[in-house]
Amino acid sequence: MRTAVVIGTGLIGTSAALALTARGITVHLVDHDPARARTAAARGAGTEEPPDGPVDLAIIAVPPAYVATELAAAMRAGTARGYLDVASVKGGPKRELEAMDLDLTAYIGTHPMSGKERSGPLAGTADLFEGRPWVLTPTRDTDTEVLNLALELVALCRAVPVVMDADAHDRAVALVSHTPQLVSSMVAARLADADETAVRLCGQGIRDVTRIAASDPRMWIEILSANPGPVADVLSGVAADLDETVRALRALQSSDEEKRLGGASGVEDVLRRGNTGRARVPGKHGGGPTAYETVSVLISDQPGELARIFADAGRAGVNIEDVRIEHATGQQAGLVQLMVEPASASSLSAALRDRGWALRQ
Repeated sequence: MRTAVVIGTGLIGTSAALALTARGITVHLVDHDPARARTAAARGAGTEEPPDGPVDLAIIAVPPAYVATELAAAMRAGTARGYLDVASVKGGPKRELEAMDLDLTAYIGTHPMSGKERSGPLAGTADLFEGRPWVLTPTRDTDTEVLNLALELVALCRAVPVVMDADAHDRAVALVSHTPQLVSSMVAARLADADETAVRLCGQGIRDVTRIAASDPRMWIEILSANPGPVADVLSGVAADLDETVRALRALQSSDEEKRLGGASGVEDVLRRGNTGRARVPGKHGGGPTAYETVSVLISDQPGELARIFADAGRAGVNIEDVRIEHATGQQAGLVQLMVEPASASSLSAALRDRGWALRQ
């Protein structure tokens, strides 16, 4: 691949363009809003100038509802040798394209499983897809050359290709992406009218659960409108668990010991099933889940403190596998949780204490 057109310069389109230009591909940028294309071009994502002729690959990076229209227009104009979209829903656009009676041998549906709470060209980064799954949904009609172009794009963006059926993909993302967004938003909505005293008690747990609730509602309306059935199916199961958990919690209030025991059993059941499900979430580099040990360090909110603690860990010969920061309410301090291999926890703790760090058990 030497040339590409990116149609739609939001977060995903701009990030793909930045990754391609960084690797020497000539990228042409198109957007219904010229200001967005100009912004992406100013960030080094490519050029607003139209190509002289057909490019190697056209990347359609628009909301799911517009994929078929934009793809059809690009294909009829002979824009490229191969075409793909990066929409987060695959079944609907595929069926729309089939209804248009187009030659779909030059098309493949794809979906990079990466994103941010922010959208638009300013949020794009060249490394957005690195190490992340990138789903490809070829059909029996997909030309081998087009599949190879898609695989080349994934490789240039340093993502990991995953081949799936389009409808299976939509059911999967309903479970692992779309439903979590709604559940996060519903939990965060409880905070909207909460007493200020309660809000001030927010800790890392509520921050973890509500992080993605900061996402753009307009973008999510477009995504959910394209995949409502599978999302509703998953939410129906969540609703059933909620109903059972509410009943179990009410039973815990009973004066009847047998009801209380039943309530405790019901709550324990959902918590244990949650443990089981969480254990299936892939770990570092997409491998199996790994149990790390946490070393908790009190840290002041001053420039250079994080760099210093990482440097001290490095001097101790310990690799930090993951890190979380919990900020103290009303204080210029926080708690840094360093996740390390269990065998390294004791030596890291000792080394940090020797260097003057205050550890919390």
